[in-house]
Amino acid sequence: MNPDMQLYNTASRRKDKFTPLTPGIVRMYCCGPTVYHFAHIGNLRTYVFEDMLRRVLEYAGYTVQHVVNITDVGHLTSDADTGEDKMEKGARREGKSVWDIADFYTRAFQKDWDRLGLLQPSQWTKATDNIAEQIDLIRALEDKGFAYVIAGDGVYFDTARFPGYGEFAGLDIEGMQAGARIGVVAGKRNITDFALWKFSPGDVQRAMEWESPWGKGFPGWHVECSAMALKYLGETLDIHCGGVDHIRVHHTNEIAQSQCATGKIFSRFWLHGGWLLQKSDEENGGGKMSKSSGEFITLESTLDRGFSPLDFRYLCLTAHYRNYLNFSWEGLTTARDSLRNLRKKTAPLSGLAGTPASETAHAWEERFQEAVYDDLNLSQALAVVNLMLKDADLPESEKAALTSRFDKVLGLDLLAPSQASDGAALPADLQSLFDERLQARRDKNYKRSDEIRDLLRAHGIILKDSPEGGTWEKATG
Repeated sequence: MNPDMQLYNTASRRKDKFTPLTPGIVRMYCCGPTVYHFAHIGNLRTYVFEDMLRRVLEYAGYTVQHVVNITDVGHLTSDADTGEDKMEKGARREGKSVWDIADFYTRAFQKDWDRLGLLQPSQWTKATDNIAEQIDLIRALEDKGFAYVIAGDGVYFDTARFPGYGEFAGLDIEGMQAGARIGVVAGKRNITDFALWKFSPGDVQRAMEWESPWGKGFPGWHVECSAMALKYLGETLDIHCGGVDHIRVHHTNEIAQSQCATGKIFSRFWLHGGWLLQKSDEENGGGKMSKSSGEFITLESTLDRGFSPLDFRYLCLTAHYRNYLNFSWEGLTTARDSLRNLRKKTAPLSGLAGTPASETAHAWEERFQEAVYDDLNLSQALAVVNLMLKDADLPESEKAALTSRFDKVLGLDLLAPSQASDGAALPADLQSLFDERLQARRDKNYKRSDEIRDLLRAHGIILKDSPEGGTWEKATG
């Protein structure tokens, strides 16, 4: 269990050979959602990449301790420690309590998680369940001289006390100081200082606030992740993941406060997923998909258009996780068609898996490993799968076995018997209904499942359910 796995490390700005600190065990923390609204597919692309990373690590034989947080307090609308808490904003938008908002959107997020076939983390953890640990971390930073209080505002981290503060993101701190404008929090010693604890406004009642040694208030966003990562994974992580937009502020701040508190390297590897870009029309480029714009696409909205969650998962695999990916409905349609074509080749192999013992089979597995161990080159891995399935010298039993192994990484349900027994394919519109019904059954939405069964029956398609999914046949007579 020591594959030559190369991962691009944001901290070193190069591909480094990955080996965990403890042999056989990988400690991995992934920044989770702020649950004030639905996750959009740009958010979900990051979680698909992190799921692929975990699957590749497990394919390589490692045990992965995978922690994902739920941010349900403290994430302000501005990285400059101004603005309101996003949770409070969501509650005001919908006329509900912040606790109801957090519960509703956490459930919605985890439903999307399941639909995309993402492996469950070893630990889900909520910021509001770990307030004591956050206070302890802030207290440790204060005791070591890294924190100071701004009266009427909060407790702040003094970034000047951490000499390497800007190195991770390549920040020009002197230029930032010189270009500072009015509008930053009054009383900050340095423009890059950030809030560890914010005091509750005296004239505004907050639903989420806690007593602390410094006064009633709530934690800063950055300290939440550090406290939870340290609690569940120890003082030094093997891998910390997130979106590329986390590099400049959130992860830079996590590194500073964690390493100043413990005196140890916080994470040995940092991996970041690229943005999903939303193209507004054929001539004008779009931009990063975001909730602040008010225009974003959810996974649910792709289902409403007849796509399955795994169509989107396949789309994510077609571009390297570090690269930007342009989203369009045409592109998602192409991904759907490609996945269906792949399943036409793999579905007949269901139940045929033997032992891939031949030299030819080993050669194909080596090619697959070369792709996935090279910084998760999943598009190349997909190409290997397609070529392997065309190899006339490889027995069907070995193709089935290799497909099963490779799909543990890809997560595309390639051996699910979703085609007719005679190998025929459904027309595109009926296949969309078939896929939607499979998802409805997974979601235990039996009302919708029955509706689709009746629709397909009206088109002469008879369904046969099975634990693996289901098959269909044309009605006779």
